[in-house]
Amino acid sequence: MARAKNILFIMFDQLRWDYLSCYGHPHLHTPNIDALAEKGLRFTRAYIQSPICGSSRMSTYTGRYASSHGATNNGIPLKVGEETMGDHLRRAGMGCYLVGKTHMRADVEGMKRLGLAPDTIIGARVSECGFDVFERDDGMLPEGPDGSYDPDGAKEYNKWLKAKGYESDNPWHDFANSALDEDGNVLSGWFLKHSPMAANIDEEDSETPYLTGRGIDFMQEAEGPWCCHLSYIKPHWPYIVPEPYASMYGPEHVLPVNRSDAERQNAHPVMKGFMDTKVGQAFSRDEVRDAVIPAYMGLIKQADDQMGRLFRWMEETGRMADTMIVLTSDHGDFLGDHWMGEKTFFQDASTRVPLIIYDPSDEADVTRGTVCDALVEAIDLAPTFVDVAGAEVPDHVLEGESLLPILHGQARETARQYVVCEYDYSGAPVAALMNADIDDAQLFMVADKCWKLVHAEGGHRPILFDLANDPDELVDLGDSAEHEDVIDAMYARLFEWARRPAQRTTVSRETLMAMRTKGRGRGIVIGVYDEDETPRELTVKYRGRKVKPWREIKGA
Repeated sequence: MARAKNILFIMFDQLRWDYLSCYGHPHLHTPNIDALAEKGLRFTRAYIQSPICGSSRMSTYTGRYASSHGATNNGIPLKVGEETMGDHLRRAGMGCYLVGKTHMRADVEGMKRLGLAPDTIIGARVSECGFDVFERDDGMLPEGPDGSYDPDGAKEYNKWLKAKGYESDNPWHDFANSALDEDGNVLSGWFLKHSPMAANIDEEDSETPYLTGRGIDFMQEAEGPWCCHLSYIKPHWPYIVPEPYASMYGPEHVLPVNRSDAERQNAHPVMKGFMDTKVGQAFSRDEVRDAVIPAYMGLIKQADDQMGRLFRWMEETGRMADTMIVLTSDHGDFLGDHWMGEKTFFQDASTRVPLIIYDPSDEADVTRGTVCDALVEAIDLAPTFVDVAGAEVPDHVLEGESLLPILHGQARETARQYVVCEYDYSGAPVAALMNADIDDAQLFMVADKCWKLVHAEGGHRPILFDLANDPDELVDLGDSAEHEDVIDAMYARLFEWARRPAQRTTVSRETLMAMRTKGRGRGIVIGVYDEDETPRELTVKYRGRKVKPWREIKGA
């Protein structure tokens, strides 16, 4: 019987759910990803748990909500003690490796406190989200007057480029993410006006083909059951791509923007703050969208071609027969929709992601090539992987649920009634723009298949979207008296979610059930007036006992 022995966990960065042809994009054809969907199961309601790279990834890697693991934004370390999928899988006999990006910051102070040296096996795993690192490449090496955002960004990639003759102190920027004019001047990909130009690099040397090659290198060397997190950097900005992809799309392929004047004029104060950011203002301009989106599409087309290269290699080597393939994204990209850029709010352009799972096992034949609209969260992947590894899912730690029952046709829905997404923007520039207090810079989304509610701390009214009648999420009903019952019901769900015992991770549910009665035979007798009111066998140590009076012992 065919079964999944290994897991290839592919994640793209900032890939919108609707920018693949299998999800309905009319111009961007992605036949290789589409073919994977035909071999597997495509989910249409998969949601992330935080609309920012680091926090979203930490939720996926831990199987826990952002407020549970605490790494609530980029730059906030995942605290020592948080278990990740690597910890769970290794206990089940499956290795867990990284090729690419995590956007994780190590809890250096926590490691020092516990005496965990980063050059030990356990210290290295704690420093790297529980992964054993084949190659980490967070992809970005931006530099400014105050230094580099990430001095270790593109570290091995830059060495590789330099060895190939790309002469620069930062070839990641000067070649892979910039164009060149006729006089040899570097035209930085950071400036959106350069997005329509071709990156000054041989296509096969650019970031996506490079990471594909490294993923293949890992699989060629790997032994035993493994999970490989092949984590791509693109189509995340800088939005620039080499030929032939730079010329594939133009403004004529840019879809009409999803926004309205009324949406802007009547914007909730917090949503208006995000619209008013620099990136929001930029993507409100048609010239910016016409420059950026064709490059964004080119990056996705290149990614799809690399999936073709990867999947062909897996077919030729037999890896496709014993490896589950999971393909998803850490969040989307507004691209001007709702007068916003980037990803840090809660409309589907940001929080809904593609999710395709190919399971080679015979049990998955019943769902092969089908589509599922169950409410799924990114935190479901960790328990799914534990399930594939053949271990019991520790549901007192992992807050998601295994998707294997759906993949194997045993269920059509998850057990949840709603999905949740969170964003802590207390350290982001938008908080300064809004003059928001640290404790007030907190956002929560709760959604089902019909409604989406966004709660903003700071005394603000809620935001409400009617997903059934307004799927484009253009009309905010948060101040509608006619929808008070809906708002109350969604708040009840958010309150229910907030009451979960998320921090009780050291004791399983089974242990708690056993604790209810196991103390009875250990001598604790509370509330018993007469010895005959309790089973005799439980108080046998307290019956028929004789000792001398203390006065006799003392000779008094």
